[in-house]
Order: sequence, then C-alpha cells, then structure tokens
Amino acid sequence: MINKYQRLFRNEQDESHFWPSFTDLLTSILLCFVLIFICMMVIKSLQIKEMEKTLDQIMGVRANLVKDLNKEFQDSPLGIEVDEKTGAILFNTEILFEYDKAILKENSYQFLDEFVPKYLDVLLASGYEEYISEIIIEGHTDRDGTYLYNLKLSQDRAYSVSEYILGDKFPYKNIQKHLEDKLTVNGKSYTDSRTDVNGNYSADESRRVEFKFRLKDEEILNKTRELLKGN
Repeated sequence: MINKYQRLFRNEQDESHFWPSFTDLLTSILLCFVLIFICMMVIKSLQIKEMEKTLDQIMGVRANLVKDLNKEFQDSPLGIEVDEKTGAILFNTEILFEYDKAILKENSYQFLDEFVPKYLDVLLASGYEEYISEIIIEGHTDRDGTYLYNLKLSQDRAYSVSEYILGDKFPYKNIQKHLEDKLTVNGKSYTDSRTDVNGNYSADESRRVEFKFRLKDEEILNKTRELLKGN
C-alpha cells in the first residue's frame, strides 16, 4: 500500500512540474509573437513615412513643373494654355489643321519649331528629366461624326505632329533623341470634350492637341496616396 501511495504522490509531483513548464513555454511563444508584431508595426511605420516622403517629392515635382511651364508660356503669343492641375499644354487644332483634316498647315511648322524646344527646355531641365516617364501628344475632336471616325482623326492628327518633330525637316535634331525615348502618341476621339466659360459644351474648345507628361510611377503613387488617406 505504501508503495502504491508513493507512486501516486510521485505522479502528482511529475504533473505539477509539467504544467508550470508548459505555461512557461506558452508565455515564451506569446512573447515572441508580441515582439514580431511590434517589429512589423515599426517596419510598416517606416515604410509609410518613406512612401509619404516619396509622394510629396513626386507631387512637388509636378507642382514645380506646372509653375515653370506657366512662367515660360504665360506671355507667349502662341495661344497656349497650361492646365493648372496637370501641366498639360493645350492649343486649338486650328493652329495646326484645317477643319476635319489631319495634314499640318504650312504655318504650323513655324509654330511647332517655336513651341517644342521651349516646352522640352522646361520638361527635360536638370532636376526634372529623371522623373519624366512619358511625353504624350494627344489628339481630341468635337462630337461631329461617329466615335470611330473621330478616333482615327484624333490619332492621325497626333501622329502628324509627332511625325514632323521626329522627322528630317525639324531643325532641332539634338532634342529628337529625348523624344524618341519618351514619346507616346494617343487619340481620344470626342471622349474628353471641353466646355465654355458658361459650362456648355464647346466644339471649338474640344478640337485640340495636347502635350502632356507622365511622371515615373505616378499611377502607383496616386493609388498609394489613396491607400494612405484611407488608413
């Protein structure tokens, strides 16, 4: 009987030693998870700060570009408009084309010879060029005719502009290489029509060619900004 009780007592002692050890193990595991969580939060905080810094830098570049483009063209006799938000350069297609045509007018060559070097002098200046991903020539039409007809017309007009400034007759050969590396040509048909001062649709304002730029990783950065605002 004594041996029997001794064995029971010994088993109880063994169990009493087991449970504190198991509890210590769980505590250690929990502590590890807490430390890992804290490290992850610190890393995430640093990443967010770095993203915010990058966003501010990119958006600062756009703001400075818009400012410099305005400064360059605000007193220009070329009839150029600078979009205050995007920095896009807008001019009515009548400067370049006859109505419903995609062949450049004779006097449009002089216009492009004056405009393009000034535009690229700003856009590809030291401190900006590394941020520029694309330079975009974009054609737009009014609502006369079908979507597909105007899509072709807008594309042909944008292509005619690019064909000249990249061709043999353009006098500034030194900037053509920069354009070849970055230039994109688009036609938008009548999908982005414009309005007059009263907010009414304007066919004259809608017929236009735009020179635009896109900053590197701009779409990703804009999405990141939205996510950061959501947090």
